[in-house]
Amino acid sequence: MEISPRRLLPPLAALLVAGLAAGCSGTPVGESSSWEQSRNSTRAVPPPQAVNDLQSDYETVIKNVLPSVVQIESGNSLGSGVVYDSKGHIITNAHVVGGGRSFLVTVATGEEPVTAKLVSSYPEQDLAVIKLDQVPVGLKPARFGDSSTVAVGQIVLAMGSPLGLSSSVTQGIVSGIGRTVTESAADGGTGATIGNMVQTSAAINPGNSGGALVNLDSEVIGIPTLAATDPGLGDAAAPGIGFAIPVSMVKTVADQIIATGKVTDSGRAALEITGRTVLDDNYQPAGVAIVEVVPNGSADKAGLRAGDIITRVGPDEITTITSLAEALAPDKPGDQVVVGYLRDGRAGTARVTLGEI
Repeated sequence: MEISPRRLLPPLAALLVAGLAAGCSGTPVGESSSWEQSRNSTRAVPPPQAVNDLQSDYETVIKNVLPSVVQIESGNSLGSGVVYDSKGHIITNAHVVGGGRSFLVTVATGEEPVTAKLVSSYPEQDLAVIKLDQVPVGLKPARFGDSSTVAVGQIVLAMGSPLGLSSSVTQGIVSGIGRTVTESAADGGTGATIGNMVQTSAAINPGNSGGALVNLDSEVIGIPTLAATDPGLGDAAAPGIGFAIPVSMVKTVADQIIATGKVTDSGRAALEITGRTVLDDNYQPAGVAIVEVVPNGSADKAGLRAGDIITRVGPDEITTITSLAEALAPDKPGDQVVVGYLRDGRAGTARVTLGEI
């Protein structure tokens, strides 16, 4: 039952009258009651030191890292990036640069955008490196952390330019690690399946892509890339569920692109086949048919051949090309997996030593 404030007034007035009467009968003039003393004492207590320390940590991290986060204009779209080194290399998402070759970058050290050009894009991991045409004085590279130290529960800050609001910061925790996520190409992603993603509750909005996910040691631990969508909300972003590419993969890709202009060692496992999704009699996805095996590749060496239908990798059921990519995403080249398959309607298994994409 709803109670209006007006109905609370009479009892409250009676309580105040009772309190005054008690004060007159038992409390000397000039002294406060124990209730008053308690109330005043509570007001005088300063905020807990831990709160002050945490706020100070936030301010320090923002001061240290935000100058290394840039805004990238690619055609009519906006995204974010992180200064990788003092030579003007910027790491960002492949879907931020899209098909562009030249960009305008707004850095923290100046108001005027600086021109930049694409070094190389690696859509398979949704990462790209661009390079400033002129390095501004005072350009500050970010400090990159260690993926092995990232743990669930760690406080993190996401920095970037969500919705074009440059130098924005959101706060959350690491909600999960080792996630495998497939981007939607229809929503502007590359369609890549990416393993070992860092899940975070820090808000990831359009424009945050390519920015920095940072720990309280002022280290970049990931590149925010996408937010989960909720089919129940019309594929709107699911609040508090975002994903960042882990810093280990970021450094692996960036270092190779800067050194050679391309990624020659992806660190990603593969069966070394060409495949396609097949449907069952009810027109439902039922596996991945091998169209071709790479000669002397991992599948070929394990005895798999064209025409086989892959139905399982380890404990994971395989129904589509995407589910196959997701099953392999956590693995490394050289790992062994048991592949279940159908050949002429008969089930079989093969132990495959994985190759590399």
